[in-house]
Amino acid sequence: MADVRAVLIFLFGAALLSGDTFKLFLKDGGYHLVSQYQVEGDRVRYYSTERADWEEIPVALVDLPKTEQVHKAKLDSNARVAKEEDEEEKAERDLRREIASIPMEPGAYYNDGQKVSPVPAADYQVITSKKRKALQMAVPVPIIAGKATVVIKGNHSNFIVTDDRPGFYLRLAKEERFGIVRVEPKKDMRIVENVAITPVVNVTDEERKQMATFDQQLGDGLYRVWPEKPLTPGEYALMEFSDTGDKDDIELLIWDFAYRSAASRR
Repeated sequence: MADVRAVLIFLFGAALLSGDTFKLFLKDGGYHLVSQYQVEGDRVRYYSTERADWEEIPVALVDLPKTEQVHKAKLDSNARVAKEEDEEEKAERDLRREIASIPMEPGAYYNDGQKVSPVPAADYQVITSKKRKALQMAVPVPIIAGKATVVIKGNHSNFIVTDDRPGFYLRLAKEERFGIVRVEPKKDMRIVENVAITPVVNVTDEERKQMATFDQQLGDGLYRVWPEKPLTPGEYALMEFSDTGDKDDIELLIWDFAYRSAASRR
């Protein structure tokens, strides 16, 4: 009887009230559906949800350890579900705030954890064997036919991130392909890609060092893109492009950035 009383104290210091329906197991294998119970001497008093009334039963007939074990498992499960639902709701709220923080204007944006900043569009050039033409990328401009190299002026980008897996937002003007590429510094410029166009069939071959990325669509024309693996320090660019193979349908938008580790900037 002392052991039973110890279990009862554990189960019900003052009263076991949960507000939900659970099983009060009996030693003969049966059970009562109850919303609460308490032990009073050699009796167990419980509220039957089947008959909507208080009832009593000898404590010797009740399997208290099983009742507690199953009920506790149910409470733990309910708590996990409630926590998951809260986390899901919080994630949805955070996502809505995240989307609302991105400007509506097409372009690339970066969130450093404190604010969302636009990534400046790169002032790049298309260099051919015959001539050099500067393109200020406020809007897409078709690339010139023939062999060409796309370069960005300067050895280094002024837009620097210290996160080795930076997450960028792209709000597209129209549905096109996009990604992160590593650019190669050379003299006073950075090479973005080489383009070869076969004049007879108007087919292009674009060579770029594109990184493996994860892409998440947040809304119509709005995407979040980040590298699958940590970046190594160097020069990079976000690119929006069309790869149709048609020389008249090659368009580029480029936003350059550099990755520097936080330690290297101290």
